[in-house]
Amino acid sequence: QVQLVESGGGLVQAGGSLRLSCAVSGRTDSNYAMGWFRQAPGKEREFAAGITWSGDMTKYADSVKGRFSISRDNAKNTVYLQMNGLKPEDTAVYYCAAQRGFWVVTTANSYNYWGQGTQVTVSS
Repeated sequence: QVQLVESGGGLVQAGGSLRLSCAVSGRTDSNYAMGWFRQAPGKEREFAAGITWSGDMTKYADSVKGRFSISRDNAKNTVYLQMNGLKPEDTAVYYCAAQRGFWVVTTANSYNYWGQGTQVTVSS
């Protein structure tokens, strides 16, 4: 089992920045690709960013490309999502997810473990 705990969400004005963290615990001896997803009220959960286990390959949704940056520190068992240039449409609950395997996938049902989510609210 793998446990994921997100932190770092909050309220920010448009144009501001936040950094989300995802602490990974449990069976961290396996290789996991990691992803950040988000879900706005009344909408489906969507992929935002992902990173391979080694950290050398990343993938982003078009809506966040150039503004968000995903990284990981395997020594600290932590994954980060740096969010810059935030927009009101970025308002959502952000979830960290782990997927057994090397490559990043963008479909939510491919992920094996999920955190509880952290709220990000961007005011205009």
